[in-house]
Amino acid sequence: MRATSLFYATQIEQCARNAADAALDNQRTMFLRAQAAWQLLADKETAAQTERDKRVPA
Repeated sequence: MRATSLFYATQIEQCARNAADAALDNQRTMFLRAQAAWQLLADKETAAQTERDKRVPA
């Protein structure tokens, strides 16, 4: 099952909230890195979906 863009968006938002709430710098950094990783996956999924949509005739 392919992860949806909604799932990725939820993960990105959760990481942002966790980073904002983090008391320690290393925790904040960890959550910000995780947020960036989820964003990268979301961007790749969006690009892949765009390419799939181009190949499927309307």
